[in-house]
This record gives sequence, structure tokens and C-alpha cells, in this order.
Amino acid sequence: MATENRINFWRRNAKVPGSVQPVYGAQHPPLDPRLRRTFPKDTKPKFNNHKSKKASSFHEFARSTNDAWDIDDEDDEDFLPSGLHSTSTQIQQQQNQAGDTETGISNRLAPPRTEAQNLQEEDTEYEHVNGKVIRSSSDAHLNTSSVRATLQKQHTLPVRPIIPLVARISDQNASGAPPMTVREKSRLDKFKQLLASSNTDLEELRKHSWSGIPREVRPITWRLLSGYLPANEERRELVLKRKREEYFGFIEQYYHSRTDDHYKDTYRQIHIDIPRTNPLIPLFQQPVVQEVFERILFIWAIRHPASGYVQGINDLVTPFFVVFLSEFVTEDVENFEVAALPLDTQRNIEADSFWCMSKLLDGIQDNYTFAQPGIQNKVKALEELVSRIDEDIHNHFKKYEVEYLQFAFRWMNNLLMRELPLRCTIRLWDTYQAEAEGFSHFHLYVCAAFLIEWRKEILSMVDFQGLLMLLQNLPTIHWGNEEVGLLLAEAYRLKYMFADAPSHYKR
Repeated sequence: MATENRINFWRRNAKVPGSVQPVYGAQHPPLDPRLRRTFPKDTKPKFNNHKSKKASSFHEFARSTNDAWDIDDEDDEDFLPSGLHSTSTQIQQQQNQAGDTETGISNRLAPPRTEAQNLQEEDTEYEHVNGKVIRSSSDAHLNTSSVRATLQKQHTLPVRPIIPLVARISDQNASGAPPMTVREKSRLDKFKQLLASSNTDLEELRKHSWSGIPREVRPITWRLLSGYLPANEERRELVLKRKREEYFGFIEQYYHSRTDDHYKDTYRQIHIDIPRTNPLIPLFQQPVVQEVFERILFIWAIRHPASGYVQGINDLVTPFFVVFLSEFVTEDVENFEVAALPLDTQRNIEADSFWCMSKLLDGIQDNYTFAQPGIQNKVKALEELVSRIDEDIHNHFKKYEVEYLQFAFRWMNNLLMRELPLRCTIRLWDTYQAEAEGFSHFHLYVCAAFLIEWRKEILSMVDFQGLLMLLQNLPTIHWGNEEVGLLLAEAYRLKYMFADAPSHYKR
């Protein structure tokens, strides 16, 4: 019976790309597990349609779900933002469902206190709704019947709920937030002191950044921690000028080739994916912003032929773009008209986003090369790690034939960006850039902590469909700095509890 349910779950309307879209979690379209990769025409790999019972590799997983992703090229052209919307009645129904589930988040596990957990308390914030200070709901049980009902209703493309105010991508220290506390002011002063020194102590900067970076100094801190800017203060302006000119030199040299036969498939896939990036946030639907993303992704793809462009890389630009834009914007970033900025400022934001994204991808490029071996290794490592951390969850997945690849592939490919609101991703990346091998090695422990966070809900699901629906639609819409801080503290604890982990955890 479980096998039959498993097969039926993947049979979807062939006109709908991707898995069932999130209703409760972050505001992103689904990621096609095939990850439509682009290659030059004469080197495009061909896959057969053979199905296997167990999806033990990327190819087997892709083959086992082929019936869900048979989409003609012409169908992709029609899948634009206008197709993401439905009637007002449907929107209201989705909002009601989301509201029911958001109030049903389970109690947090209470891990032993660590130094990292104490550090993250500095980052605890409160959310503001209608002038009142509230905390995210976290005390009730997840309504499993609501999840199952949603699964039955969503055989057509669902509409994600309107983003509430508490889900703004802007940092919680943005306009409208309460004045800084003495502790926050002290932290900001420490950052400013470090950044103003003639040679910034990067190790000390990482230490302070682990528990979150103040919004005012986040742009320059990210440039430094990513390795884009030198620690020497006198060299920074020269380096910025040279690297920005170098990027726009690439634009002049290569961007016109996007219509050439050799690259047009790459550009076409980028052009299709860009409107799907945070489709309900106005910032990312502005033509000028979409053109920026197209240039960044195309230049990166042709300069990295070993991987080319892979669906999901488009998400990795957004945190950098928002952070560097926030340097010039005091109001809510998500509603800001980028075209109002001076052209030089727009160009600087674009170039800095390109180089910092490139630095990130340099450390995890095996995630995106052919067959994506880096992700396969990380998913296998997560499975082994969870089997040691929580045998009940691991056995529960085995009982109902849930493969880790079916949910954790996206977690690794998109660095949890489709599971969390963008503001949470930005806070998460503060720590990833402060942590050694944060985007590769430490991310594994964050994924393990994220999975264990939903232990009660997972164990309450007693069928394949319900489990997979839950894992693809985790209710994080109201998460903020406090929840991310607890998640990171638990990941820190797991990292040192399992320091004897097999060497492939670091692959």
C-alpha cells in the first residue's frame, strides 16, 4: 500500500512543473528535482525512462519521477508570473489554510545550552503587527488533517498566501523597529571598531558575526567574510573599482552571445527561472532587477562550463542582492524601486552580488556539476547522521519508504532557501560566512537540526503522502531571528557531538 501511495503521489498534471507548491513555508516556487540543467546542444546528456524502486542516486531519483516532469519546451514559455495567480476566492482559501497551520507549530526541542546558544540570544528579536509586539506561535500541534486535505486539493497549481507583514524580507532592525537596546548598540560599536581598523582582524570579525551581523554593517562585513574585499582598509576601494570594472568587462565581452546557438538554451532557462524567484515579492518582479539577475547568472554560467547553469542557482543571488541594496535603502527593501537609484549604484550592487555569489559557489561547485555528486554525497551524509541522532525518525522514513533524496535534495541544492523566509536566510548566512566551511560542511548539521525540529510532526504522519507533503511544506512563514538562532545553536551542538563523523560528511 505504501508503495502504491508513493507512486500515485508523483503523478501530477504534466502541465505543472515542479512538486506541490508550498502553502505554509517560504515564498518560493517549487524546485524541479530534475533540476533542468543547460548544456551546449551537442553535449546535452540523455536519460532513459527506466524506473527503479529505490532512488539511491540522482539519476535513479530523476528516472523514478520522470512521469511528473514531462514538460514540452513550449509549456515552459507559458509558465510566467501571471500563471502563479488564481481567483481571490482561492487566495482566501489558501490564506485560511496557512493561518490554521501557522498557529499549530509544535513545541521546540530543548537542547542543552551551549556557548553558541548563549551568543545567539543577542540576536533575539520580536515581530510587530498592528503596533503590537508579538512572538512567533510555537506551542500547538500541527494539524495533520489540514496537511492531508491540502494534498488532496492541490492537484492543480496552488496559490501561495499573501505575505504577511511579519514575513518581510527586510531585517528586523529595519525602519519601524524599536530603538536599539544597549546591548545591540554595544555590538554595533564592536563591528564598527573592527571594520575601521587599518587591517581588519577577520577571525575576530567571524567570531562576532556568528551570532548575527547588525544590518548597518552587514554589506561590508559580507564582502570581507566572503573574501571579496581585502582585510587591508587602504586597498578596499582599489579592489572594488577593479573587480566592478572586470565584471562589466565580462558583460561587454560575453553577454551579446546569449542568443548564439551554443548558449541560447542556457539563457532561455535562466530567462524562464528568473520570474519564479520570490514571485510574490515586488522587488524581484521589477524588470530592472530581473535583467540584473539574468546578466549575473549568464556570465557565471559561461565562465563555469563544468556545471553551467542549474535551476536553483538563481535563488543564491537574492540574499547578496538584498543585502547590498539595503546599503542604500532605509525603507522596506522589498517594495523599493531599484530604477530610482543612480545607475552607478545599480551597477555596483550588481557587480558585488556577482562576485560574492561566485565566491560562495566556488566552495560548493560539485553540487552543480554533472549528476551533482556534491549533493548526492551530502544527502547520504544527512541520512547517516540522522540515523545516529534520532533513530525513530530514520526508521519512520524507512517504514513509509520516504527517501532522503526526495526532500533533502532541495535542502542541499538551495541551502534551505525554499524552506525559510528570505529574512531568515540572510540571518543564516551571517553564520555560514562566519563558520569554517559554512555553506558546505556546517550546512549539513543545520539540515539535520532543521529535520529534528519537526520530530513530533514527522512521527505523527503515518503515510508516505502525508510525510512528503509535510517535509515539502514546513510552516516557517513566521520564523525570525530567534528561531534561526536556536536552529544554529542546535546545529553547533550536533557538530561537536558528532565530531567523529565519517570523513564523507565533509565532502
